[in-house]
Amino acid sequence: MSEPPRKPKLAVWKFASCDGCQLSLLDFEQELVALPGQIEVAYFLEASSGTIEGPYDLSLVEGSITTPEDAERIEEIRRQSRRLVTIGACATSGGIQALRNFADVEEFMSVVYAEPAYISTLADSTAISANVHVDFELQGCPVDRHQLLEVISAFLNERRPAIASHSVCVECKRAGNVCVMVAHGTHCLGPVTHAGCGALCPGYDRGCYGCFGPMESPNAPSLSGWLLGLGVDEVDLVRVYRTFHAAREPFQTESRAHE
Repeated sequence: MSEPPRKPKLAVWKFASCDGCQLSLLDFEQELVALPGQIEVAYFLEASSGTIEGPYDLSLVEGSITTPEDAERIEEIRRQSRRLVTIGACATSGGIQALRNFADVEEFMSVVYAEPAYISTLADSTAISANVHVDFELQGCPVDRHQLLEVISAFLNERRPAIASHSVCVECKRAGNVCVMVAHGTHCLGPVTHAGCGALCPGYDRGCYGCFGPMESPNAPSLSGWLLGLGVDEVDLVRVYRTFHAAREPFQTESRAHE
């Protein structure tokens, strides 16, 4: 009797992050229960202490690279992974911790820590793609669990993920939302932000905060002109771009232009 075909191995890795994107995977509930029948969850410490050695067919990576040890570990993970997908703002953009990239980390350490010599850190927080080759980036803070399921399914079935690249404005139109910028003069990052949240904030008459990062071809300078026209001053404009995806282009360049 022939042996059953080997199930693909899935690994989930954590770097500097809050674990929110891994929790999105755990939120699958019914889908997660069925997952072991299709794949072998070989490494996922958020879910189980049991681990299986690589190589792995698909690695999902959450978190940014912030220490020399991180930089070495991600290279080893890349070597062990046939496909590597980054999930969330930290892994795709450096995360909120990338605010360090705009300041002097040595000064921060001297102020915060009594013995800064014991701290091992890099000057910048960087996306995984700045360190190793990445096969796909799934944006969001946290990622949308349905998009995450689509990415896992796509790579395990050897196809490109069907993830839309348009802006939040398209989601607003589909939902029938009134534009908060036009109707209320509320500053909003929707025109330059990647879709995926379902236009959650504009749906409640709030401006988009850019949780899903820059869309495929954002025109940030044009949006900045609109925001300045709405009365946003230069200091607040810098803060608008320096949140979840502060180090991702074009948000990084646009925030520096208004310092």
